Amino acid sequence: MIFRRRPKPDEMPQAEDGQEVAAEPSVRSEGPWDRSETDADVEDTTYVDLGGLIVKTAPGLELRLQVDEPNGLVAAVLLAGPESGLELRAFAAPRTQGIWDEVRADIAEEAARRGGTATELEGAFGREIKVMVPAQTPDGRQATQTSRIVGVDGPRWMLRGTFLGKSSAQAGIDEVLEQAFRDVIVVRGDAPMSPRALIAMQVPEHARSAWEESRHDPATPATEQ
Repeated sequence: MIFRRRPKPDEMPQAEDGQEVAAEPSVRSEGPWDRSETDADVEDTTYVDLGGLIVKTAPGLELRLQVDEPNGLVAAVLLAGPESGLELRAFAAPRTQGIWDEVRADIAEEAARRGGTATELEGAFGREIKVMVPAQTPDGRQATQTSRIVGVDGPRWMLRGTFLGKSSAQAGIDEVLEQAFRDVIVVRGDAPMSPRALIAMQVPEHARSAWEESRHDPATPATEQ
């Protein structure tokens, strides 16, 4: 398990406080799941319990955590394969409606602000969005960063997956990562949360000592993604 320090809080837009709310689309017939919907044996070693998300690993995938430096909470999870990656984040949603349509519009607006493009497509998880924005390589050359972002609304939550690398080109290229997205279990909890608030995750207990060491030793390889 690899950790990456995250010095600043996530800047995901926050909606005003209101009644907790979330629609359940048919695309979830094969996952991702709410914790109340599955009897999966999460004690199995293929599952990693991060609190807000329970992620199932697979051969060839490396689990990486993006961790907030001050509080040690996990802001995002990355499943990295040989040529592709999948970043996972979960957000609170209203009880009566989903938020993926709104989030998708915000993503498109942000891509345009950065001088890029955002194209909506129909995929295995419903409407998704392919984003291409200007970027710079480590050696200073201009490049284009491509990602394919999917979102699924569940009961009072929305799971967002960002496909990177080869899998960003189109759906179906990396079936292992797409299955990993379906296998995610969201544990939102019952506490009141503002819509779009990030559902908190934590470093697993068995990996916490490695995380603590990485905080005090910047040279430790585990601090790098």
